[in-house]
Amino acid sequence: MSTATETAKMITLTSSDGEKFEIEETVAMESITIKNIIDDGAIDTGIPLPNVMAPVLSKVIEYCKHHVDNPSKIEDREVDDELKKWDKEFVQVDQNMLFDLILAANYLNIKGLLDLTCSTVADMMKGKTPEEIRNTFHIVNDYTAEEEEEVRRENSWAFE
Repeated sequence: MSTATETAKMITLTSSDGEKFEIEETVAMESITIKNIIDDGAIDTGIPLPNVMAPVLSKVIEYCKHHVDNPSKIEDREVDDELKKWDKEFVQVDQNMLFDLILAANYLNIKGLLDLTCSTVADMMKGKTPEEIRNTFHIVNDYTAEEEEEVRRENSWAFE
C-alpha cells in the first residue's frame, strides 16, 4: 500500500538565486499565484520565482507545509490554538526577513501568510510614537519641523 507522500505530485520551485525546491503540489497550491500557473499547465521545467530569494522561499514553504497539514478552517479549538502558537513563533524573525516574507506572500498571493506578517508589523507599531516607530524600523525623518506641522494640519482628522 502506498502512502500519500509516495503518490503526491511534486512541483519544483526555483528561487531568484537559482535554488530549487521540490514540494508537494498540495503545498504549492497554498499560493494562488502558483495554483494559477499549475492550472494553466505552464510547469514543464518547474516554476521560476524571480521575486523570491531562497532563504525566504524556504520559510514560505515551511509556512505552507504547516498550514496544509493544519488548515485554519478547523473547528477544533485546541488545534486552532496550537496553530496560532506556531504562527506566532514562525514570525519571530529579524525585520529584513519579516519584510521579505510580506513581499513574498503578496507576490505569491498567500493570504494567510500576508495577514500574519502584516499584523505582526502592525503589532510592532501599536502604542508607539512616530519617533519610536522610526527607530523601530530605522526610518530617517527627512521632514523639517515646518513640513511635519503642515502634514499634521492637512491631516488633522487623523489626530482627533
